Order: sequence, then C-alpha cells, then structure tokens
Amino acid sequence: MSQTLANNTKAQLLDQLNQRIPSSRLITDNTRRLAYGTDASFYRLIPEMVVQADDLDDVIFIINTCVEMKAPFTFRAAGTSLSGQAVSDSVLITLTDNWREHEIIDDGYKIRLQPGVIGADANRYLTPFMRKIGPDPASINSCKIGGIAANNASGMCCGTAQNTYKTVDSMKIVFHDGTLLDTSNAQSVDEFKISHREMIQGIESLCADVEQNHALKERIAHKYRLKNTTGYALNALIDYQDPIDVLTHLMVGSEGTLGFIAEITYHTVIEHPFKASALLVFDDIETASNAVTALSKTPVSAVEMMDGRALRSVANNPGMPDFMPVLTLEHCALLVETRASDEDTLYMQSKTIMATLAAYDILHQVAFTSEAETVGTLWGIRKGMFPAVGAVRQAGTTVIIEDVAFPVERLAGGIRELQALFSEFQYHEAIIFGHALEGNLHFVFTQGFDSETEVERYGKFMDAVTQLVAVKYQGSLKAEHGTGRNMAPYVELEWGADAYQIMRRIKSLFDPLGLLNPGVILNDNPKAHITHLKPMPKADDLVDRCIECGFCEAVCPSRTLSLSPRQRIVIYRELRRLDGINEPARKAELQKAFDYLGVDTCAATGLCAERCPVGINTGDLIKKLRTEKYKRFTPIARWTAKHFSTVTSLTRVGLSANQWLQKTTGEKALGSTVNGLRKLTKGNTPEWQNRFPTANRYKLKSSTERSLKKVVYFPSCASRSMSNEIGSDEHRPLTEVTMSLLERAGYQVIIPKNLSNQCCGMPYNSKGMTTISKDKSYRLEATLWQASEMGKLPILMDTSPCAKLSKELFTFPLEVFEPASFVLEHAIDDLNITPVDETVMLHITCSTRKMGLADTLLKVAKACAKEVIVPEHIECCGFAGDKGFFTPELNAAAVAPLKMQIPEGCSRGFSNSRTCEIGLTHHSGISYRSILYLLDEVSTKRQTAHTANKPARIKSSVT
Repeated sequence: MSQTLANNTKAQLLDQLNQRIPSSRLITDNTRRLAYGTDASFYRLIPEMVVQADDLDDVIFIINTCVEMKAPFTFRAAGTSLSGQAVSDSVLITLTDNWREHEIIDDGYKIRLQPGVIGADANRYLTPFMRKIGPDPASINSCKIGGIAANNASGMCCGTAQNTYKTVDSMKIVFHDGTLLDTSNAQSVDEFKISHREMIQGIESLCADVEQNHALKERIAHKYRLKNTTGYALNALIDYQDPIDVLTHLMVGSEGTLGFIAEITYHTVIEHPFKASALLVFDDIETASNAVTALSKTPVSAVEMMDGRALRSVANNPGMPDFMPVLTLEHCALLVETRASDEDTLYMQSKTIMATLAAYDILHQVAFTSEAETVGTLWGIRKGMFPAVGAVRQAGTTVIIEDVAFPVERLAGGIRELQALFSEFQYHEAIIFGHALEGNLHFVFTQGFDSETEVERYGKFMDAVTQLVAVKYQGSLKAEHGTGRNMAPYVELEWGADAYQIMRRIKSLFDPLGLLNPGVILNDNPKAHITHLKPMPKADDLVDRCIECGFCEAVCPSRTLSLSPRQRIVIYRELRRLDGINEPARKAELQKAFDYLGVDTCAATGLCAERCPVGINTGDLIKKLRTEKYKRFTPIARWTAKHFSTVTSLTRVGLSANQWLQKTTGEKALGSTVNGLRKLTKGNTPEWQNRFPTANRYKLKSSTERSLKKVVYFPSCASRSMSNEIGSDEHRPLTEVTMSLLERAGYQVIIPKNLSNQCCGMPYNSKGMTTISKDKSYRLEATLWQASEMGKLPILMDTSPCAKLSKELFTFPLEVFEPASFVLEHAIDDLNITPVDETVMLHITCSTRKMGLADTLLKVAKACAKEVIVPEHIECCGFAGDKGFFTPELNAAAVAPLKMQIPEGCSRGFSNSRTCEIGLTHHSGISYRSILYLLDEVSTKRQTAHTANKPARIKSSVT
C-alpha cells in the first residue's frame, strides 16, 4: 500500500514542519532517507522524509501538520521489529535521545517510562528494588519501550501473564487529531470523555456488539489463551468495561496505527535473585512436548524447546556439551529455568521439576546448575541458533524468523507438520525453537527475493503455513512479533469475518482518515507480504551476514551524528547494488555522502560486534575502505612510522607553541586563527580547543633502585607527548604519576629501549593502514620481549587502546596489562588506600569494554572514591585516536549525554585512555585524567606485608 507524497504536497509539508522543527531534524536527502528508513524486517519502503521529534509538543505539531496535509505518517522507535511495521514511503517520525526519562513509583512496584527508554535500561533502573518490567524480548538491549508496548512484545519468561497488555497501568496517548490523553489523570480523562464523546460511544458500542455475539466472544477468549499479537487486541473488548481501560489496552500491540504512546506506566514484576538452568534432551518431539505439559504444572519460569536441526546448527560451537555433536535430527531438547528468592527454595524447586520428569526418558542432560559460566553456555545454545542460520546463508539472501503459536496440547503435531512444510518447499536449513510453555515457536530459514521464482516460493510457503497454524490448529500466526505487513493479508483468515470487521471499526474510530501507519495490521492487498521486499545484494564478506536487526545501534558513538553500523551496511549494500546498474549520478551522490556519513565519522571501535548476533564488526569494513581512501597518504604514513621520534617531538613543540600563543594572544584570537585555517583546509587541520593538552616534558628513565618485583612500563605515544590540559591544577604528566605509583608499590620499573620510536600501531590501524600498523606492533613486541626478560615480567601500558591492540597483534607470550587490571592483579595489595570522600565520574572506554574489563576499572575506582558514577548511554567517547581533533563532531555527539549527568559538586572524572580524556574534559566541563592519578592520590606505601588494616584483595577476572 504505497502512500508516497506528491511533490507539491511534500514541499508544502516541509515548509509547514520547518516552522517548528529545525532543518537539522528534517531529513530529506536520499542517503539518509534510505539509511534511516531501514528496519529489521525484510521489507523496504524509503520515506519521503524523516522527522525527528524532540519532545511531546513536537509530536503533536508533526501529527497535526501531517493530518492537515493528509500525509500518512509512521512512528519508529529502535527499528528492531521484524514484521514490517516500522517502514514508510511517506513521513517517518523518529525520536531523539531526549525521550529517555523515567520515574520509579511505589518503591519500584511501578515505573513510568518515556518511549525512548531502552528496555534493558528500564530493568537497570529497577535493579535496586529487585523488580523488572514484565516484557523480556530478545532485543531488550536495543529495543525501546515505545516499540515494546506498541508491539506487545513478550519473550522467553514473559509468557502471557507479564506482557504489556497485562502489566500496563496507564498511558499518555496522542491521537490522530493531536489530542493528548493521560489515562492516569482524572481531569484529563474527564475532558477527553467530553471532547471525544463519539470515540467513547464508539468503544462502548464495540464492547456491546461483542458481548451480544456469543460465538465471537468465545473465539476472542480462546485466541488469547495463546500468545497472540495478530490484529488488534480484541480481548480488551471483553476484559474491560470502562472505555478508557478498553482504549488503553487497544493501544497495546496497535503498532502505531491508532495513536502515539507518549508515556507508559508499568506494574513491575519481581526479579528473583537466584536462578538455575538445565538442558534436557529427549528422543523425539513427541516426548519433549509431553514433558512440556508436565513442566507447566511445576515452578518453571522458562522452557525453551529446540528441535534437532536447531541443536545441530550450534553443535560444533566452542564450549558445547560433549553430547551435542552426536545428536540426530530426531532429538529435541528443552532448556529449563527456575527462579527463587533464596537458594534453599531454588534447590527444592529444581528437585520438584526433575521429580515431575521422572517418568520421561531423558537421553542426555546438563543437570540444574546456578554456576554462571555453565548457565551462560546453556543459554548461549538457545541464543546462538538464530545467528547460526544467518552465518551459513548464501550471500544475497536474508534470514526470516517467523513466530507462531499452537495450542500446547497439540504442539508436537504442529511441529511435525511444520517440518514437513520445510521439506516440501525445500527450506532444508530451517530450524525450530521457541517458548514451549505457551506453544510459541520461532522458525528460522533463509530466503532470497532476487527472482520471481523465489518470491513465489515464499508466498506459497506462507499460504501453507497460515492454513496449517490458523485454520487446522486454530493457533496464532503472530505470537509476539506483531502483525506488521507480514501477516496483514492473513488477519481475516485467522480471526474470521466478524472479528475482522470489529478491527476495521476500531481502526476507523481511532484513525478516520487512515493516515496512521497505513498498510500495517489491516491491508487490503492480498500480496502485501510479498510486496516492497528488501534487496540484500552481496557487498563484502565482512558484512554480508548482516540481517539489519539494529542490535548494534545502541552502542554506536556516531548513531546520532551520521550513521549507525546497520545504516552503514545499508548504504554500502546499495552502492554495491548500483555497481550493476547504469545510474552514475545516483551512485556518485551516494558515494559522496557515504564518504562522510559512513567512513569519516565511524569511530571503528568494533563495539557493534559485541551486540551483533552474527558478530559483525562494521569497523573492519570501514578500515578496509579507509585503506583505499588514504592510499595517497601511505608514503607520508611510512615516513612518520620510520621517524616516530621526530613526530612525537614535533607534537610536543606544537603543544608548547599553542600554550604560549594562548597565553600571549588570548583564546579568542588564537581560536579564530586556528579554526579559520581549519575551514580553509576543509577540515584537514585540527580543531582548536581552549583546553588543549600541554607538552609532556618529563624525562622517563628506569628505576635506579633494584627490587625483586619488576614491571615493564610502556607509556603510549599520547602519554609521552601530552601532559594535562591548559589551566589544570595538576602539573605532573601521566608518565611521572605512573612511575611514582609503581615505585611506591615496590616495583623496579623498566623502561624499554629506544622508547621514543616505539608505537603500538594504533594511529595507523584506525586509518586502515594495517601493514604499517602491524610493522610498528611487531617492532614494539620485539622490544618488549627483551625488556620483559622473554615474557617473565608483566608489561603495563598506560592506555587501554594500546593494551587491547597489542594483545590482539602480539604473537609472543607477553603478559600485557592496561592500568586497572595491573593495579588489581599486581599493585593494590602493596598500597594503603584511603578513599577520597567525594563523587567522581568514571568513563569506561570502548577498548576496556571489549577486553571484558569494565567491572575491573569500576572496582579500582570504587576502591579510591566513596561514590563513582558511570554515565548512561556513553559506550564510546568517539575521540577515536585523532578524530577528536579532525572530526570533533563525532566526539561531541558521542558524549552529548555526559554533562547533564554530572552531579553538583563533582569536579573530576577518570578513565584509562589519554586521548579519550581530552575529549571528555572538553565536553564535560570537568577535568578527566587517568585512573592512576586517583590511585596515586589516595595511596601510600605499605610498610609491611601483613597489617591489621590490610584491605581484602580485589581480584580481576580477566588479565
């Protein structure tokens, strides 16, 4: 159902919107419309414009303007939805990061959330109260509350009892006419009942009609004994009598077709602190299904079923149980979890569950355990299945995950017949897994849409699936993923004519002009599910496995500035698609935009790989592209690598000159001159900042006193060149502080030979100059091998990025530490520590996160200060080596949430990367320094090995 705007309408709409919405939040260029318009589904509609709403008044204004111009509009939260409910070829409305407010109510028994809050963040806010929100979708680390509520998302443990429909307390809703209703506010409700009398009467009429239609009422009750998100929430018409309650619950799962959920208050559920899991393998699906029925009567919180093909897809992954490779396609496994408030109860529950299963032949098992590593491995089996299919698919195909529910008592038959359909339609790679307690199954298969034959195969397969699930088994075609465009043509098939007409009346009542997300949930086109299919051309082996799910976006430092990893891949795929099409102007336009949006503004930190279900590091692709882009600078780079000592000396000269000029000419004049030059050179010279570092003049040399304890200290080139910012009250550079601290801890410090020429290779690695980077790394490795007495001595690198890259590239058995891990492993027992009585900020660098040392750095900080704050939503500062100087807008965007999170009275922040600290200082208004400064300040030398006040040793889990 295309809703594209006429050119004159689009121009008028833009003019109208621009009266309130600034041009920076009105996206109309071809590149970003394509990138921002892409979601996790296998559908593609390119919006005519993307409008970014900053607050509630923006939303109301945008809705009113669109309605006035009769322009269809669609709301988008995180874009992780799978069924095509968040794409548009008209106006796509997204939310800025200002929609993240929350409020804890009644000691955590309720929580009020704006739609931009990420689901996992909501649970984090509730952690101190041992509560959580009910919905627990697999995408909870990325998806947002607006999408969770609008899709009635559930998950592994949520079932039907704890989804949004069952746990919603109240909402703020904006309707098609711009009216705002706060269902928690009596005055707002009273006013709405007067101003929208016809809507209220319409809802009452719907409830009355359903009440009188006994067959329909029974059908509704039956359908919602299962998980069901197909169509509108008709259960609201029989569960509630008050029209406001009905209205509120109709909004749940309405997928943006009835209005905008501006705020939602949830009743929270208990988060049990003790959990145990077991993996049980049965001979076949029938036995496993019977076991599910038995388990439903026991204290289980989750039962995940996995068929033989699903188990085989992950059987050879590292860490799998020994029996996994010998399982056949006939086997079926259940992953069972139970939760409790204390260990004794958990133990008894585990015994009860296994006693219930005594009558069943369990072929293999991993018995109930609470051991974190084993539990992680077991759930890794389940979570690894979706990416396992994605990893082996042919380039050019997509991964489709469908979501159905069978009556639990008929689960085995449903699975068998689904498997028969896989064979009939030649989806031999298809696997089945799901939330067995609710009969909710996901089946995953690969599909190409590059030929009519393939599209026809998919269409006929879906026809067969819908007949099987909805007609033969009276199940749900969508249990938790939402109807979207994917199942819209089959809603009437599942529900019947009477129920379908009720849904049409609901849509007309809430959206009389049909402008809210048209084509979603209700769609007159019987082929809507095979229309507007997304092309997935082969682009590069590094990213071809991407399924565009968007899990990566929450941690990307450039996502609010330019593009996220998903969006970079979308544009790069389009460029490769255009290689085979004669559209030179289109390709040139796209390439020019991508050079900045995709390549120049990517921090290339690889945090995206940590969230990606198939492990894609988009930064690797960007570095590969930079190799070509920066090829002309390779001779210069080689010269700098060969004369690295000269480069660092010139850096110190430049910093000294800047300090002198700033003092003599003044900040304003110097800033105008340097930034004017930057403008003339089109960004090829660095941006000037008033708190630039000063030059490091400290002369490093090895310790003169001998000790049985030795450490090799390798300061990064940034630490060797730069001291603290101009105007700092701390005049010692990091190198001096580190030497002081190490010697206080009783270490004989060894400085590597030829230090001034050494570099870990990071400056070259980030620009894709991998050959030069590796050469510098190998030379450093050889030097450190000698300095460490062939690997006998630990090596401290004072910045985390250098440590991370070295650990990745070094081939010799060298023990390399960044500051926090070294302190916990080797120094803290030899120091007396008196924490400062103040609140400090802590920035955990992306390299620290990727090394698994976030908790380690936090432990060091907490040992040194009474209160430590790690700000939200900053996974990477975006300084990215020298990008903080040459692409400063990346750093600014990445740390934009920082300043507002610094509490009154807090004046210091700490980290473990010198360059990151420059950007953090510039944008926060407080000084950021290495964590070693704080440790140096609070520590004194321990005189004896054992004293009465010796603190407990804090151990690092990762070295």
